[in-house]
Amino acid sequence: MVDIKRWTVTEPYIPLDCGLGEAPFYEEESHHLRFVDIVKKKLHVVDLNRGPSSLITVDLQDSVGITADVEGTEDEEIIVGAKYGYALVNRQTGAMKYLKRFADDPEQGKRMRANDGAVDTSGRFWVGTMNDPTITDPTDVGVVFRLDPDMTLHRMIEKVTIPNSIGWSADDTTMFFTDSPTKTISKFDYDAVTGNISNRQLYFKYDGDEDGAAPDGFAIDVEGCLWTAVYGTGKVLRVSPDGRLIGEIRLPTRCVTCPRFAGEDLIITSAAEEDPEAHPESAQHGGSVFKVNVGVRGMPIRKWKS
Repeated sequence: MVDIKRWTVTEPYIPLDCGLGEAPFYEEESHHLRFVDIVKKKLHVVDLNRGPSSLITVDLQDSVGITADVEGTEDEEIIVGAKYGYALVNRQTGAMKYLKRFADDPEQGKRMRANDGAVDTSGRFWVGTMNDPTITDPTDVGVVFRLDPDMTLHRMIEKVTIPNSIGWSADDTTMFFTDSPTKTISKFDYDAVTGNISNRQLYFKYDGDEDGAAPDGFAIDVEGCLWTAVYGTGKVLRVSPDGRLIGEIRLPTRCVTCPRFAGEDLIITSAAEEDPEAHPESAQHGGSVFKVNVGVRGMPIRKWKS
């Protein structure tokens, strides 16, 4: 029988009212945390040395689903997966300049948006796209793109509905990927030299029966375990390298979205409660950011190479 370690979080670290808080990103050199609100088009930044009172919010012209640092640039400029494609954003002013669009057709571009992604060890930026729920319901027309340092854009995974986190094993031979409505996290054989993926297999399937529950964003620790938020449950689960459930964090709101490591702390974003009348306690903290020390550090975060 597997011994499941448990943590309980009762209060937010940053009380906030994000519509869809996502993409927590730890800036290790400055000990800052940034994250986005996809729905309200916001970039939030907090100095972890000073705490929640240092929170700064920047307005964005378009929704942003994921952010990454750019190798060799000043701290003010980051690259993002945004509404229409990959863009550079000034993290002080919110000014946005598109580098590569997801679609040439304006109508298709309007219908889609970025949702999540990650940078691999070679500096390639992977971004999953989906139907924009403010325009139309999600269907399996989403695509996971890969932007290489030479600015070539590749369609890597087709027919996805709500693409969430992407990550890699420490030995760089396996890539993990979540398509939330399937309730599964897949794993692929990964070629770090070419960036190619193959041999898709099941890594983990969430088998809970909560209405609307699905794996969302994940983070990978240095022991090779995935920590996946399960939207609709108020839980983040720790899954072993061989796909077994070995840990569980319980939080005071159901709509948890994505964890990210800051040292041995796990930072967890959330979204507004979808049914506040039925779940008033969850609604109280929906859209806030949470923090819990889990006693292990995360894998290094990579920068996009331009």
